[in-house]
Amino acid sequence: MTQAVEEKSDRAHFLTDAATRAASDEPEWLKELREEALGTFNAMSFPSYRDEAWRNTDIKPILRTEFSSAISENPTPLNADAIERYSYAGEGYIELVLVDGVYSRELSSLSDVPCEISVHSLAQAIATDAEGIRARLNDYVDATNAFIPLNTAMIHDGIYVNVPSNTVVDKPIHVLYVTTRSGAVASYPRNLFVVGQSSEATFLESYVGLEGTENYLTNGVTEIGVADNAKVTHLKVVSEGDEAYHMMTMRVSEGGDSRFNAFAMTLSGQIVRNDLNLELAGEGGNCELDGLYLNDRDRLIDNHLFVNHAAAKCYSRMGYKGVLDGSSDSVFTGKVVVPPDSQQTDSDQLNNNLLLSDDATIDTNPQLEIFADDVKCTHGATIGAFPSELIFYFQSRGMDPLTAHGILTYGFAAEVVDEIPLDALKDRLAAYVFDKYSPK
Repeated sequence: MTQAVEEKSDRAHFLTDAATRAASDEPEWLKELREEALGTFNAMSFPSYRDEAWRNTDIKPILRTEFSSAISENPTPLNADAIERYSYAGEGYIELVLVDGVYSRELSSLSDVPCEISVHSLAQAIATDAEGIRARLNDYVDATNAFIPLNTAMIHDGIYVNVPSNTVVDKPIHVLYVTTRSGAVASYPRNLFVVGQSSEATFLESYVGLEGTENYLTNGVTEIGVADNAKVTHLKVVSEGDEAYHMMTMRVSEGGDSRFNAFAMTLSGQIVRNDLNLELAGEGGNCELDGLYLNDRDRLIDNHLFVNHAAAKCYSRMGYKGVLDGSSDSVFTGKVVVPPDSQQTDSDQLNNNLLLSDDATIDTNPQLEIFADDVKCTHGATIGAFPSELIFYFQSRGMDPLTAHGILTYGFAAEVVDEIPLDALKDRLAAYVFDKYSPK
């Protein structure tokens, strides 16, 4: 009862600035979508330890914080120098920048966008192509937890990309979310990426908090539609502020003979939840989901992956690694469901964790639910520190234990980083990992 009362009293402040989200001239269908989402949100409880998917993820610090809307204040002026270290415009990427949840045309780089694809802020797309957005927005998302309908009710801005059939986008599309506000502010980015039949595209989402930010909340949703025979690569880097909360949901629907590769790197943030739900809806679909999380201090990082093999002859792979230090908590859940008609399924998942501290904890939950009989499915997990014999080997060759640990930790993490298909991103992350674990 105490939990229920606490949740009911805590939910009201999330909606304090709801009225500022809606534009005066927004279409009627969007108003109806907001109202429906608001009703769903009010009818749901926030996740708690009673929910299996959240039982090791303590979000009470988020529920107890009274957030105001980042967009209700005057925008913070930024210039290109302020985001240079996070930008890839100089590498030739198509780049869209959102500051405190609002698209910034001045900081974005869209001069090389191919004319055949649509790349817009979500607010602009709703204003210019309302019916096109209506047909797709919220189409891939289920309200599996209260943060999702909350995002829908608070939709204001984000990014919309539509790649038509038989189109190859040869430049990565980088979406950079920058939080500048100090104090308890919340933003609700909403993204919709649609890739047509036999097309190819690469997306990079970066979430960063500039110096001086505090306990802000990023509650985002990304929807991705991958049509038949399409290929999509999606990369995500979480570099939120040290006191920030990051609750991000990604929903992916794959058509037949399609391919979806994902890389998720979590580097900072006080509480981070990366929730990826993917449906292999067409026969012959293929997905590979890789990730790296670097946890330390008293932070919490939760990676929750769900793959539904809704069609036959599909392949899925999960490969996540974690490095845990300090008194940090980490959670990994990898769930694969194979319905009765999804014969000839091939699925594999592995979660490897390196403990650098006796006080760090990891709850790893690889899961398989198999209802078909012609399948090949495996899962596994490892947890531990480096063997003392390995450290002694380095010492016997004149290396001190601290340096040995740094080299081995870098090598452990670099196995994921080395698989990143974008050289500029790979080089930056490799340098970050090297600096983080090199002896000081």
